Amino acid sequence: MINRRQFMSYTAALAGMGAISRYGIAADPFFVPENAEIPAIDISSARFPENFFWGTATASYQVEGAWKADGKGESIWDRFAHTQGKIKGSDNGDVACDTYHRYKEDVAIMKRLNMKSSRFSVAWTRIQPTGKGAVNQKGLDFYNRYVDELMAAGIRPMCTVFHWDLPQALEDEGGWPNRETYKYFADYAGIVAKSLGDRVQTWAIFNEPWVFTKLGYWTGIHAPGLKREDLFLKASHTVNLAQGEAFRAMKAASPKAKIGSAYSMAPVEPATQSAADKAAAERFHAVNNVFFLETALKGRYPDAFVGPPPFDIMGVRPGDDKIMRAPLDWVGINYYNRRIVSDAGKGGEPHFHFNEWMPAVGPITYNGWEVWPRGIYDIVTRISKEYGKPVIEITENGCAYSDGPLPEDMQKVPDPRRTTFYKEHLAELARAMRDGADVHGYHAWSVLDNFEWAEGYSQRFGLTYVDFRDLRRTVKDSGYWYGRVAASGRLDV
Repeated sequence: MINRRQFMSYTAALAGMGAISRYGIAADPFFVPENAEIPAIDISSARFPENFFWGTATASYQVEGAWKADGKGESIWDRFAHTQGKIKGSDNGDVACDTYHRYKEDVAIMKRLNMKSSRFSVAWTRIQPTGKGAVNQKGLDFYNRYVDELMAAGIRPMCTVFHWDLPQALEDEGGWPNRETYKYFADYAGIVAKSLGDRVQTWAIFNEPWVFTKLGYWTGIHAPGLKREDLFLKASHTVNLAQGEAFRAMKAASPKAKIGSAYSMAPVEPATQSAADKAAAERFHAVNNVFFLETALKGRYPDAFVGPPPFDIMGVRPGDDKIMRAPLDWVGINYYNRRIVSDAGKGGEPHFHFNEWMPAVGPITYNGWEVWPRGIYDIVTRISKEYGKPVIEITENGCAYSDGPLPEDMQKVPDPRRTTFYKEHLAELARAMRDGADVHGYHAWSVLDNFEWAEGYSQRFGLTYVDFRDLRRTVKDSGYWYGRVAASGRLDV
């Protein structure tokens, strides 16, 4: 059972921090689920197959910098980060990790850590500065060089076509709530697939569509910073159309491509065993976890709403089911934490009627997230069962801790909590695989400390420490441990 003194120390620290998460969802430091026991984890028996894809993940705006170099256009994150008061510490991604110029160094780190896969994203504004029209060849040239460098290092390039940085010019025309955006996106996706598809075989269309539509258009804490539920509903439908249309455009440009998307997913527990809370938990699963997966695989929206679905607000038209449908080759899961959900009743917002919390039973990370390794087992096995054992890749999993280099030895960064985090999550992932889930790869977030969206540079998720004063990279102890795991397929190394 949970140590109550330990729990109170966690919650007091969490309350002092403000408990603000990377995606703007605060933990409730005083909420204890009915089952407050921390499950035991078996690390010693965890084994992974020789052909398992050990990898890391990054995103264009978070690492590249060079925000207006070589013809790149302005993205919504350029505009948002340059707006006073939007980013903690007035940080921005103008330089970030400068991967645009230092990509060879970053690929060398991955190779040193025995990585077999690198998930990266392409910035739409490097390819089409305004989101449509002529191609900026210098932008394509950069990604061609990057892919070539990965291939030379023996690392599989896994390309994410869109990781939140919509061209500002398209936002000025209505952004994702504008139905026409899905056509522009499909054109762009086809261009990228045609250019890189002779080497890139594994693609993610979107990263976390639930997050960038909700936080960008409803809560407003991410770019473009709008706060209207109707815009979120319209944006979510446009993104579902874009996912299906892009899938077909990419297959046409690169028939051998293996295409999926990376979805943010959180296993959910009802706050109580009441019928109302259980139903609310299922609505949360439908809208948070599979709102963009169900549409792709089955051409329909999941049962996420209270009352009639707001299809009129969303802009759903006859035939959209066929546009949305895409027989994805694999499913990406980004897992960070779980949720507790209760029914909100008539006092909640009009369509979903649930309240959600991030509990604080397990240990707490620097940014206020509960560490709950069992959750990766729960969500992977649930998706595997509900969707007929699809190929799954863990496209993100990681934690924020502030450990830095030792004053007496600046080449050493001990971060034992991160090593423990990965060790326990990977043990639970191995258990899910033993129980039948078809998982082909795992990507740690992230290979580098980087720009963490609205949190700026205040949160460090990297296996490699980045000194943002001079951009020096120093591999952390957790990174070296992860490299040994990748070489052996074992966790007790």
